[in-house]
Amino acid sequence: MITSALNADRKGRLSTIVASPDALLRRRVLQQLAARSCFAEEACGGAEALALIEEGVCRTLLLDQFLPDLDAGELVVMIHARHPQVEIRMLDSQGEKGAGGGGLGLHPDASEMFRLLQNSREPRIPTELSHPLERLAPPSLASTEDIEALPGMTGHSPSLHRVYRLTRLVAPRQTTVLLTGETGTGKELVARALHALSPRRERPFVVINCAAIPEPLLEAELFGYNRGAFTGAFQSRVGRIQMAHGGTVLLDEIGDLHLSMQAKLLRFLQEGEVQRLGSSDTMRVDARVIAATNAGLTRLVKEGRFRDDLYYRLAVFPIEIDPLRLRREDIAPLSEGFLDFFSQEAHAPAKIFSPSAARALEQYSWPGNVRELRQVIERAFILAEEQRELKPEHFPWGAGEFSSERNLRTSA
Repeated sequence: MITSALNADRKGRLSTIVASPDALLRRRVLQQLAARSCFAEEACGGAEALALIEEGVCRTLLLDQFLPDLDAGELVVMIHARHPQVEIRMLDSQGEKGAGGGGLGLHPDASEMFRLLQNSREPRIPTELSHPLERLAPPSLASTEDIEALPGMTGHSPSLHRVYRLTRLVAPRQTTVLLTGETGTGKELVARALHALSPRRERPFVVINCAAIPEPLLEAELFGYNRGAFTGAFQSRVGRIQMAHGGTVLLDEIGDLHLSMQAKLLRFLQEGEVQRLGSSDTMRVDARVIAATNAGLTRLVKEGRFRDDLYYRLAVFPIEIDPLRLRREDIAPLSEGFLDFFSQEAHAPAKIFSPSAARALEQYSWPGNVRELRQVIERAFILAEEQRELKPEHFPWGAGEFSSERNLRTSA
């Protein structure tokens, strides 16, 4: 959750971001900023603060040293390397948040920063950070331009580099991750990469599609059941969550989870325990949780279709994957990679795209994203038969349909 503290319209305005898991501390600091007519926004953790900074709306970051999702030192180094124009000041929520009415939990140099914010529209931007936290992160994090692609993924767009960077940053931790993006953007690939890059890589990776399992069976699938728990339960069965013990569980299409099941899932997230149907015993399960959805969970929360407490439990570290139409520079390398794969799979000579075919691929809007692109390339590969070049006529669009797609992109 990222909310605007003073004004929902931030177009053309640079803001101060207050990043802390402590809601009381955020509110007190925001009140001080409001009294000085400073435009400010709040973030519950490091990931949300980083997302705002990536949007280019931040000039000053007030950062809690104690974050629920990221190491503050690593975050400072990353921001300094990629966004040196952002001035960072540290909050000390543990040290001073209980210190009387006037204590804001700010480091001593914060008063000078407030003076700069109040008296100058263009405050002094430091050329380097002097805070000791800067030295805590490994040097490799300082170079964010050389982020390696995730296992099984291809693309070099700025938005995809951001996904690579955030995934590699959070992978070694136990932090719960929420993956959002349209269907077919590659959320499961990112989830598998999170598992493969984590200390749990040798343990199970269990995928639970919350939309594919009928609601009456979902509780038994997730948590298991004892013999005799219901008609047809002839023997006890371990639930899918318990199967992921020691590893990672991916809750796919979490937005389709029924409200009654949301409460039971919340208990597992809070307590780390599951209870089988037909049993009064609880069992500890050590499983990292990754959730994925193509639905807008914040909208579902407002509509009363998704519990807000479950949302906050899941969205500790959100990673958004942009649709393919917003990262067209990834279409060519993805297409070539798929074409090479199908050629090798068929033990056939390598094929290429004709110039007109390459243009057609880049101009299409790809409502089905990377999944649709793969299917289109596979179909075209088969239709090309012995031809070395794939041409536009091998694609499934008729002239009128492709023209309408092109017009849709142009009008957008």
